[in-house]
Amino acid sequence: MRYLTLIAAMMCMALSVSAAKADRRVAFVVGNGSYKNVAQLPNPPIDAKTMAATLRNVGFDVIEGSNLSRDQMTEKLLDFGRKAQGSDIALFYYAGHGIAVGGTNYLLPVDADIKSEMDVKLGAAINIDLTLEQTMGDAKVKLVFLDACRDNPFAAKIKSNSATRSVNVQSGLAEMKSGEGTLIAFATGPGQTALDGQEGNNSPFTRALIDNITKPGIEIQQAMTSVRAQVNEETHKGQLPWGHTNLIGAVYLNQAPTTQVANAAPTASGSVPAAAAGSSDGVELEYWRSVKESNKPEELNAYLSAYPNGQFKALALARLAAIKSGPSTTTRTLNAGVDPATFTDDASQLTEDQIGLDKNQRRDVQRRLSGLGFDTKQTGVFSDETRSVLKRWQAARGYPSSGYLNKLQHKALLSEVVAGPPTASDNSQKAARRAASAPAGSSAPAPAPAPQRNNAGDAAGAAFVGGVVGGMMGGMFRR
Repeated sequence: MRYLTLIAAMMCMALSVSAAKADRRVAFVVGNGSYKNVAQLPNPPIDAKTMAATLRNVGFDVIEGSNLSRDQMTEKLLDFGRKAQGSDIALFYYAGHGIAVGGTNYLLPVDADIKSEMDVKLGAAINIDLTLEQTMGDAKVKLVFLDACRDNPFAAKIKSNSATRSVNVQSGLAEMKSGEGTLIAFATGPGQTALDGQEGNNSPFTRALIDNITKPGIEIQQAMTSVRAQVNEETHKGQLPWGHTNLIGAVYLNQAPTTQVANAAPTASGSVPAAAAGSSDGVELEYWRSVKESNKPEELNAYLSAYPNGQFKALALARLAAIKSGPSTTTRTLNAGVDPATFTDDASQLTEDQIGLDKNQRRDVQRRLSGLGFDTKQTGVFSDETRSVLKRWQAARGYPSSGYLNKLQHKALLSEVVAGPPTASDNSQKAARRAASAPAGSSAPAPAPAPQRNNAGDAAGAAFVGGVVGGMMGGMFRR
């Protein structure tokens, strides 16, 4: 009976691990503030950066952007839509200008120049309803947070150019209904305007979201009650978030840690292990990781604004000073002859796709990066690891650090001298030297084969459980 109990326990453990791995979370996080044709908003990019770090800390794959044009937003949304297909939780967060025309809500890219209702409906703005339907339609749980209820900056133009008929142009966003499995939350009520907050800080709504939605053991609807209370109090009842929910079950963005902390075995000193401590330090760490190699001062300043006394303050200030003084002498020498535009032109998934790299060419990129000291696996697939290595290479060269290539950066990489792998003659010479140095009458041992790495984590876990169970069963029969 003892063996059967152990077998059942092992099977439950395996199923629990599989269930945890199956929880797939994807988020779209964008903050637009540097508008070209209307008043700029200082805080949305800061809001988006902080929100992205918060969500990454609880396991979200985040598609993130700041100050995006219409084309850039479309590119990010396409990426989000692909990754969100069949996900367990898809989360959509937007901070910036939004408008409501004819009862339909639209988000505004930074290059929007809207003069009439026709401009809105023909693509100058992004239709929220259509966007959510196309990108999050088949996700199991859909969470939507819109910190976009500011004054409509184009309202006067739209009305003045629509004199022949009545046009319904609201100050804030219009009411939206949520479908099954969806929660929609606005920074304030329909038709009302929200506060942007103190410049260089988070807005009241986003700050309340960050403070509450990832608290350990807090269900999302309970968290939103706390969000409403916090914003209402902070704004002295001047702003009350509004939402509509049609969730059909409990949703936790950070379900387990409270139980884990309560049950954690105490250390020798009687305290809970550091890994079980609160997540605020983890959020700051994730935020810092997202900006530490950036060449954009505004991103580093955003970190300093969010964490004025943060543990990485000195590093952020040093990074800002390095950017201000320009590339080092070593970097300038290394990049001699590189097209100057390489240092300013942004790279993205779109620019990388335009290069048309096949699998062998991608493997060559990985080989070159490794040869330059930026080690990565040479698989021919640009995984998250390769993207991180590309960012480090870009930052070291003074290029815009995105983790993606454009034609100029790819050309620059190809121009760098890379140490090649050992040739066959090199290996034969080493073997001859080993044979010559071996004692008389002895034969040089054959080189041990390189260990084979198995990246299939789930298969290894299954083999482990199977081996343990098989051993137990064998022992039972031998008895």
